Amino acid sequence: MHPLLTRRVWLGPYVLAWLLAGLLLAEFLRLLGPLPPTHAHAFAVPAMLVCGFVVLSAWWACRRHPLVSTPPLRVLSSQVGVALQASAVWSVGSMLWELVLVRLGDSVVTRADLLRNFGVLFLLGIPLYLLSAVVHYLVLAFEAAHEAERRVLESQVSTREAEVRALRAQLNPHFLFNSLNSINSLVGSDPEGARRMCEGLGDFLRRTLALAARDSVALSEELALVERYLAIEQVRFGERLGVERRVDESALGCRVPPLLLQPLVENAIKHGVSGRLEGGVVRIEARREGARLGIVVENPVDEDAPARAGAGVGLENVRRRLEAFGAEEARLDAVREPGVFRVLLTLPAREKETGGSRG
Repeated sequence: MHPLLTRRVWLGPYVLAWLLAGLLLAEFLRLLGPLPPTHAHAFAVPAMLVCGFVVLSAWWACRRHPLVSTPPLRVLSSQVGVALQASAVWSVGSMLWELVLVRLGDSVVTRADLLRNFGVLFLLGIPLYLLSAVVHYLVLAFEAAHEAERRVLESQVSTREAEVRALRAQLNPHFLFNSLNSINSLVGSDPEGARRMCEGLGDFLRRTLALAARDSVALSEELALVERYLAIEQVRFGERLGVERRVDESALGCRVPPLLLQPLVENAIKHGVSGRLEGGVVRIEARREGARLGIVVENPVDEDAPARAGAGVGLENVRRRLEAFGAEEARLDAVREPGVFRVLLTLPAREKETGGSRG
């Protein structure tokens, strides 16, 4: 629906403006020929009111042919074509209304007057529609700028929330308990391994804090954080946790939102590998195809296992951040197939940082 029709505060002034335009048109038609005042006003005022709503069709034409993605010649030809059609419909309808007025009243209006009025309205309707199209393009540009600003703010808020969730997840008592328990079990049998795991845990938490303070990171940095997380988890799960990586070199420099993959890998382990006695393999793939970056995180699932709480919320949070980061070009798809759960990320392949650190 046109925004004017949903915002009544604008509708009154809009109708009033076209009423005034109708009065001006009535006086103009009287100057062109000896039309009775009552006939001129009864014809011109309703005609201009109808015109005010006919030109609103430019809203849909402008949305169908946006300036940013449509060649200028195509925009011009399409808008002129719609202008001719809209003006023809309006002028024909107005002429029929004038014929009704002639039959209902006693005004003397000749055929020449009717044809002249038809021509005036047809020629007037074209620039009025084109002016409406210009105004609608300006409105759409303003809305696009407002939407972009909203997405930036949403991304900032969502990223802050992701920082809190990420830190809370890493400092989750269960995560720390499991990690410390694994370290404790190594102290007696493998002191060197326990020391390495302590260093790995500390390094992982430091890198999490560092990445969370930035607007975007290279995929290579995000994967490095995931590697440290997996190294800790592999101490816990041992041979039950396998990892396969297929990452194109051309994809490593692409920018992604910070802490994008680690929650997905954590979900893959928590909701896939940990619930299986035999464990499983987490597969991570990244491929760049032209201007698009595709990332896949896949894990095995038991077909009979019920869905576990928390996975959907995590995916929705990642989806919102991904959409805010890449606007309409980015998306997240989750697919469950027999024995496999797969998350597919698609986003623009950008190699320049979208912003600096956040203080």
